[in-house]
Amino acid sequence: MGENEVVSASADYLAASAWGGADVWGAETAAAGRRGTQKIVRAGEVVAPDRVADLLAVERGGLVVERRRIMYLDGEPCELTDTYYPLGIARGTGLAGTAMIRGGAVRLLADLGYAGVRAQEDVVARMPSESERASLSLAVGEPVLELTRLTLSADDLPVQADVMVMSPRGQRLRYEIRIG
Repeated sequence: MGENEVVSASADYLAASAWGGADVWGAETAAAGRRGTQKIVRAGEVVAPDRVADLLAVERGGLVVERRRIMYLDGEPCELTDTYYPLGIARGTGLAGTAMIRGGAVRLLADLGYAGVRAQEDVVARMPSESERASLSLAVGEPVLELTRLTLSADDLPVQADVMVMSPRGQRLRYEIRIG
């Protein structure tokens, strides 16, 4: 692992028992000797962006629950995370509010009967929008990584879609693949 690098293992964000039920981001950064925190910017029902509607198999123009967060590493913004849930799963739950969820959203989804068992991820490098650049304190011309994750239940029901925009500085994304 490189100096000042935080290794983010996607599998940890799928297992309700990962890191003993603690905040996975905080635990991952602490393991690297860093401090990871987050701020929930907003939460509630929104019209699903077309891409999210397609991922969650909801009607375009339909409502979903969104949780928008800014992730901080040692007090500096490093990632913008928008998480979306189907209305039938999240309406009226802690997922629709701005309070931190004890044990995390993954644990709450599992408690509601929607444990994620499989994920599909796409990672692209691109140039940020002006608002992303400002929010992440990026230099002009500095790219971002965008990771889109769809989490599915045991019966292939889409239960969560995440769109994460992050500075590539100090990032290492880790994937473990097991066949058979």
